[in-house]
Amino acid sequence: QLTKIDHVKGFRYGTGSDYTNGVLGHSDILRIGPAFIQDHALMRSVLTRRFPVIFIDESQDTDPAFVEALRHVARETRQGFCLGFFGDPVQKIYMQGAGPIETEHGWETLEKPENFRCPQAVLRVINRIRAEDDGLKQTRGRREIVDGEEVAVEGTARVLILPADDQRQERLEYVRQWLADQDNDDGWLESEDENALRLLVLVHRMAAARLGFPNLYSALNDKSSEDLSSGLIDGTAWVVRPFLSYIMPVALARQEGREFEIMRLLRKHCPRFQPETVAAADTAGFLKALRDEIAELMAMIEPGSGARIGDVVSFLRAKNLMALGEQYAALVETFAQTEEQVIDPAPENAALRFMQCDASELWGYRKYIEKLSPFATQQGIKGAEFEKVLVVVDDQEGRSNAFSYGKYLGVTPLSDTDRGHIDARRDSVIGRTRRLFYVCCSRAVSDLAVVIFTEDTTQMRDAIAEKAFFEPDCIHVIE
Repeated sequence: QLTKIDHVKGFRYGTGSDYTNGVLGHSDILRIGPAFIQDHALMRSVLTRRFPVIFIDESQDTDPAFVEALRHVARETRQGFCLGFFGDPVQKIYMQGAGPIETEHGWETLEKPENFRCPQAVLRVINRIRAEDDGLKQTRGRREIVDGEEVAVEGTARVLILPADDQRQERLEYVRQWLADQDNDDGWLESEDENALRLLVLVHRMAAARLGFPNLYSALNDKSSEDLSSGLIDGTAWVVRPFLSYIMPVALARQEGREFEIMRLLRKHCPRFQPETVAAADTAGFLKALRDEIAELMAMIEPGSGARIGDVVSFLRAKNLMALGEQYAALVETFAQTEEQVIDPAPENAALRFMQCDASELWGYRKYIEKLSPFATQQGIKGAEFEKVLVVVDDQEGRSNAFSYGKYLGVTPLSDTDRGHIDARRDSVIGRTRRLFYVCCSRAVSDLAVVIFTEDTTQMRDAIAEKAFFEPDCIHVIE
């Protein structure tokens, strides 16, 4: 790439790094920005003249190198420049974040204890969580006008403890119905309005399992390249783009009887709609063939069809319904020549494992990408708010060493490493999980429910009661 870099005319921000095509990834920006500021006086001069006031939001999760670079600017520029950090160290949920911003001579600290989002029930919970950290007690809470007077919103905050078995999805649906019945509020059953209800899971894998695309997720996430794993989450991976922009929209339009939309998509993506091809075709026969082929496509991506994603792409290629680039054409050939199922994850076979997934998993993946489901990750909702929040706690499905609700709640023993970090006052799994739990619970505008899957429901109930985050009558065990 270094031999070709001089021919690149300019760079743009993108997903992952591709220097020869002028694409800088997020990690590149985090390295380049501080280096430009720290090492080049002209850059600092341009920065302060063009932006004499700089506020850094979510400063606790800002890259430490960026924080130090801006501190350097502030020290050097005593007049005509103002630097401000807005953040809450108790909401630091990323490993690389700066955390608390230490003040310097002449700096002023402004504290904001007021909380304008959470109802009283939730405010009590997050204050008790926070008491184990910095002890800041938030005040006020959400208010509303009733009969011309401003009154506090009470809201609800509950914990529901369930067995960790192979019926998790069914139990989760039961809990949503139970909450709806208890509150006489069908908002707990909401599936599409992302502002009404959010089900917060620890990792994308948990959402993938519950929405029906676990194998697709594993193929592109586990030990795959950065471009595929990050592109899987935002829908930019080269193997999924044709499905999100063309194939699934055609299938959805067929389901809903939107014939004009089908034709629009075919005109845009289908090679058979080239003007010279259409002009030479028998119109009636041409349209009938298309209709039959779209029906065949629909049958392939239905659950139980047995068709794999590679079969769908091969079909579209054989019928000349989709143009394939070199990279995709080579992948189709590899898929056709590979009879055995590839199980072991590795960067070189991630795309092939994707092609070998059941085609029906594409429906769940599309729902997740298009935010048509109530699921979101616990790390991905900081700054957002929702009427109802349902936090799903399930360490078995999380597969993460960074967070452990079991250790945080006292039902899973700490390791020697955990104890060492705590004794040395370093960041630990306990602190990280506490902060993540605080962020999740504080998203609720009206109602909060925490669903905990555990092997020992009695032990977990006792642990939750001992923590005393929730009122005793708000802790429920559902077997």
